[in-house]
Amino acid sequence: MLVYVLNKHGKPLMPCKPSKARKLLKDGKAKVVRKEPFTIQLLYGSSGYKQPITLGIDAGSKTVGLSATTEKKELLAAEVETRDDITKLLAQKRQYRRDRRFRKTRYRKPRFFNRVHSKNKG
Repeated sequence: MLVYVLNKHGKPLMPCKPSKARKLLKDGKAKVVRKEPFTIQLLYGSSGYKQPITLGIDAGSKTVGLSATTEKKELLAAEVETRDDITKLLAQKRQYRRDRRFRKTRYRKPRFFNRVHSKNKG
């Protein structure tokens, strides 16, 4: 687990270990900005050095895998499930539309006197 770090001006830096974050918070050199994901902000100036980060994406049919890594360690790993119910929902929507279109309301008496402009004319 890693703790995300922001510099004094709110720009992201490289994440640190929880023990380092705990020490910074205890010494008053950082403050908690967000609890989920746990993020701290430094209260002193830093060099702002960031390592190059590579984002890898594995696009599968059911899930999409994401991984952010430096040369030595993995910073973020996530899986995103794709929605597989969209085709069913669109088919249901199409069926509702067809039902409205072909419903047997052709011989209903026309409704003219329930409009605002007909009330205004008298």
